[in-house]
Amino acid sequence: MMLAPHALRRWVLQEGTQLFRRKASGSMVLTATLRLPSYANIERDPVRTSNVGYFSTSCVNCAKSRELKAKRDISEKKLTRYFVDHRRVSLTGGKGGKGASTFHSEPRKEFGGPDGGNGGDGGTIIIKVDQQIKSLSLVEPLYRGMDGESGGSKNCYGRNADHTYIRVPLGTIVKEDGTVVADLSKHGQEYVAAFGGTGGKGNRFFLSNENRAPTKATPGEHGQERVLHLELRTMAHAGMVGFPNAGKSSLLRAISNAKPAVAAYPFTTLNPHVGIVQYQDHEQVAVADIPGIIQGAHRNRGLGISFLRHIERCRFLLFVLDLSGPDPWAQLQDLRFELEQYETGLSKRPQAIVGNKIDLPEARANLSALQSRVLQRIIPVSALTGHNVEELILHLRELYDGYLQTEESAGGRPVRW
Repeated sequence: MMLAPHALRRWVLQEGTQLFRRKASGSMVLTATLRLPSYANIERDPVRTSNVGYFSTSCVNCAKSRELKAKRDISEKKLTRYFVDHRRVSLTGGKGGKGASTFHSEPRKEFGGPDGGNGGDGGTIIIKVDQQIKSLSLVEPLYRGMDGESGGSKNCYGRNADHTYIRVPLGTIVKEDGTVVADLSKHGQEYVAAFGGTGGKGNRFFLSNENRAPTKATPGEHGQERVLHLELRTMAHAGMVGFPNAGKSSLLRAISNAKPAVAAYPFTTLNPHVGIVQYQDHEQVAVADIPGIIQGAHRNRGLGISFLRHIERCRFLLFVLDLSGPDPWAQLQDLRFELEQYETGLSKRPQAIVGNKIDLPEARANLSALQSRVLQRIIPVSALTGHNVEELILHLRELYDGYLQTEESAGGRPVRW
């Protein structure tokens, strides 16, 4: 039987109401294919039997719910940023583009001659100083310059490749095979680390009176390959020196905004961290948490050489002693011995002695014994409770001012953070 038009419209509205009945908010437009009942004998009109489209509704119950997904909390371990003061970098300049071997061709000009263009030069790798960068952590271990574009017909030369810049902090030293090849000490200073290859010659270049139709074209040259070592002359103004579990990371947290990993169980830091101590006159003092060294570190026990290298790049030292342990004066003697064995005069740099963990009961007695054996000033602090941290920050500023005066009197340029 035939289905009346008004009956068909009523049936479509009923089916559409059931189709859009869902718990949601907003509005939605949907295109759906309707299955007509078996008794609906409708002619196969493409307009009437095609998809019933674009049902629009603004009903709250007909739209799809869109809830914002909550971001996952990033762990403190992932937020920790390590300080890098040494990098080994492999550099390869870009390859030059190859030259083209083509001949000019157009109507009524049978012998147009060679018109192959030269290839573009490869990209050069340049090390550039940026005073906004403080660490070598952004420097990749491998760099390759971009290749030049090949030459084309109609004497079209290939495009030269763009240069690749490696941005490094102030005071970066570039070494090759143990020899210093560049000392970058000024903002914006550049050093060409690897030259790009020269572009190849097209056959137009070889045109001469003896050879009027040269077919020769040369490929581009390969870029320069070098392996360089980047080192920072000054890692930080102050370096915390101590044995493992002396509380250096906790102390750095107490005096700066740095967030090195700490825990309630004994463990040692494997990577250095640098924190910035802010003062009211907008001066900034950089303090480095050096990984703990052990006895025999100057013979490279427990990665001692790499840790002592960090200490070498600090201008003055903070000896952090664990007052809760036995014989804190022996700790101080062992630390000075390791520094002196690694480099003569390293243990005699401007320094301060910090006695940590003064909040523990046995620390008071050890502090009195340490003061009777050491003539230098000792600053007892507690990184956990914050006891006497202000005195340490003030003494740190005194060491920093002394460093500035020494550098300026010697005609040097002190490093400012």
